[in-house]
Amino acid sequence: MGDSGRPRNIHLTYSQHHCCKCKSYFNADVSDLAFPKSHYTHRVVALAVRLVVEDGLPYRAASWHLWRDHRVFVPYATIQNWVEAGGKKGTATCPQRISRRRAG
Repeated sequence: MGDSGRPRNIHLTYSQHHCCKCKSYFNADVSDLAFPKSHYTHRVVALAVRLVVEDGLPYRAASWHLWRDHRVFVPYATIQNWVEAGGKKGTATCPQRISRRRAG
């Protein structure tokens, strides 16, 4: 969702690149939008976890809320996995709280 609180469609186009020197292929980095191999953005994950942890909704109700209010279908079992993986209130789901190791 944008600053206005309204949902936004994201059309992401990325390409596979090739390095001539090391002869390897790689994709553009989109980790600022979503976790690798994830179908959902960081914002959707954080919202789903917040609905369960802070607002106290059951997993099925949180799934329905995401679909009804935001038009994002997330199976309730996926939300359960996110909540259980997060441990405390959204620690693993909030990208600002994830510690990242820098090269060098």
